[in-house]
Amino acid sequence: MLAPSLAQEIASDTSAVIGFNVLITDEHGVVIGSGDSRRVGTFHEASVEVLRTRRAAWHGSAQAHELRGVRPGITLPLVVDGAAVGTVGITGSPSRVRRFGLVVRRQIEILLKESVALRSGLLRERAIEDLCRDLTAFDPGVVEADHLLSRARELGYDLRIPRTAVVADAPGARVRTLQEAFSDAQDIVAALGSGTFAVLRVSGGRPAPVDGAVLGVGGPARSVPELRDSYHDAADALRLGRLVHPSAQVHLIGDLRVHQALAAAGARARARLCDGALGGLRRERDWPALRESIIAWCENGTNLVRAARALHVHRNTLVYRLAKVPDLRDRTQPLYLACVADLLDERLACRP
Repeated sequence: MLAPSLAQEIASDTSAVIGFNVLITDEHGVVIGSGDSRRVGTFHEASVEVLRTRRAAWHGSAQAHELRGVRPGITLPLVVDGAAVGTVGITGSPSRVRRFGLVVRRQIEILLKESVALRSGLLRERAIEDLCRDLTAFDPGVVEADHLLSRARELGYDLRIPRTAVVADAPGARVRTLQEAFSDAQDIVAALGSGTFAVLRVSGGRPAPVDGAVLGVGGPARSVPELRDSYHDAADALRLGRLVHPSAQVHLIGDLRVHQALAAAGARARARLCDGALGGLRRERDWPALRESIIAWCENGTNLVRAARALHVHRNTLVYRLAKVPDLRDRTQPLYLACVADLLDERLACRP
């Protein structure tokens, strides 16, 4: 249970502090740490009885001489969660080293418990990461959904509860940062590497922004296949949202379905759409502003007042811009799609 490298570090440091050699064995009585490094790997016979009885033992010179690998001093059991996992011995006159024994043993047991807790936490974190990766790559031909439901249940999660996938780009953040933001007991949070995190949250709607993170949010999911699709939608929302709304911290796939479809269509299809629908409009000197105006006008139900408010411009400014577009109301849909496609291609071309 106690790693030899940690045991050696504890034994060396403690020996230097108290002035007596400290020796640590594993559950078989083999020395795994000692202030006298020559004793590492040797057998400490006195530890066998101490491990069996879980009681400390004192050995004078005569007693130590009769035991293999033992010197005068005290040997105490190391007990964690009711199990003897090793011993700690202090070399010296029993009357002199006894006062150090309980303190040294207690400190080592505390370190052992912390090590176990850390290892348990890391193992759980790794199990959650593996579960999330398997969910996002779910293929019914490779693994059954029931198997993933069972694995999630073992970790305390019920995948039958409706969830929404969130992909977070949070450079430098740790899992704990996202766990504090998504704090429901059923929220599943996992690190996917390179500052990217997956969250399978049980709360619906728009999540609150997270400091230092940009979020992509997928659609609602009620099954393992839908969770997979929600995750990939969330990844698309993050990627596309950052292109078209670079200052926003939260991007919903519901607001980006058109962008998602156009991105999937490919560059050649988008180029043909733009050439056919936009014609010479892209040669206008204020084309970026005109394109933004057409998009806002279409997304606001062709209502001039709402579109102007969304653009933060005067209504007359918007009317002036849109007057440059011939037959605007007769070809609203192809113009909107072409403007979004043109915006996507522009942002994609600028992306490093």
